[in-house]
Amino acid sequence: MLSVDSIDLYYGAAQALRGVSLSAEPGHVTCVLGRNGVGKTSLLRAITGHQPIAKGTIAMDGASIDGMKPYDRARKGIAYVPQGREIFPLLSVRENLETGYACLSSKDRNVPDEVFELFPVLNDMLRRRGGDLSGGQQQQLAIGRAMVTRPKVLVLDEPTEGIQPSIIKDIGRAITFLRDKGDMAIILVEQYFDFAKELADKFIVLDRGEVVASGGQKELAETDVRRHLTV
Repeated sequence: MLSVDSIDLYYGAAQALRGVSLSAEPGHVTCVLGRNGVGKTSLLRAITGHQPIAKGTIAMDGASIDGMKPYDRARKGIAYVPQGREIFPLLSVRENLETGYACLSSKDRNVPDEVFELFPVLNDMLRRRGGDLSGGQQQQLAIGRAMVTRPKVLVLDEPTEGIQPSIIKDIGRAITFLRDKGDMAIILVEQYFDFAKELADKFIVLDRGEVVASGGQKELAETDVRRHLTV
């Protein structure tokens, strides 16, 4: 459904990505692994349109989305849960969820029941301000907001960072549920292999802006993956 083919990305004179490729298919989790500063977030920013690429192609359903603005990519079905969550602290939980309506037609402007089934705390806190939620609850809210857009591709940037273990389990269950529905491709950026290996169907390992290993669960040796994650 989504393919990234040999992309280069620069910040000024500094090259962040070198010939990076990946594919993400419905019903599968593609996990991007690597240490801090190796280009994981830059790859997601390229996919979501927040940073232009200098070379290569990004396509959905075989059609290039190069040059397309982030809001147009959202309308095509790419939803982004950024590192740091970026919820609106002064808006209520309900209002934060409703910001996902922006890319939807009027008939689809509602919060799917599965958001509250996966994250019941959000239903209990609909009138609370987003800034009053804990970090873990804000992460659930950010994922819920992305789900409101009915994405074809869900892009998650380190959703477990700074989150308490009980909520990490909730997030893992939510990703598993969305994958098993079979109609959504999921791209998950992670530093923690133990979390990723429970969810991922396919791994892409980055180092210094390049893909240094890729393959499925059975194709990559765990020791080789972990070697690229240690400082």
